[in-house]
Amino acid sequence: MNLEKVVFGFFVLLAATLNFGFFIGDISNPALHNVYELFAAIVVSLVATVLKFGDRTQIGAVHLATSLVADLQLVAAALAWTYAAHIAATGLTPSAMASVVSLSGGALFANVVSVVLLVVETVSYHRR
Repeated sequence: MNLEKVVFGFFVLLAATLNFGFFIGDISNPALHNVYELFAAIVVSLVATVLKFGDRTQIGAVHLATSLVADLQLVAAALAWTYAAHIAATGLTPSAMASVVSLSGGALFANVVSVVLLVVETVSYHRR
C-alpha cells in the first residue's frame, strides 16, 4: 500500500465531503450553512491542492486544475459571506447567502470531477 496515495485520496475525498456538507440545505437559509464548515472546506481543499503539485502526469494536471477551481470558488464564497455579513449595510440576506452557496456548489462540482478522476486512475492502475 502506498501511503502517499492514501493521504492524497483522503484529502481529495475529505475536501469533497466537507464541501458537500456545507452545500446541502436550503440555499438561502444561513442557519443551514455553517461558516466553520466553509472554513474547513477551504483549508482541506488547499491542502489537497498542495498535494497535487508533485504529479507530473496528464491526469495529475487535470487533478490540479480541478483543485484550483475548487479553491477559487470556495475563497470567493468566503469573501462573499464576509462582505455580506460584515461590510454590506443589508447584512446576510437570503440572496447573498444564495450566492455563497452557489459558489460552493461550483467548487463541489470541481471536487466531484476530482473524485471521479481519482477513481478512474485507481481502477486503471496496473500492478507491475
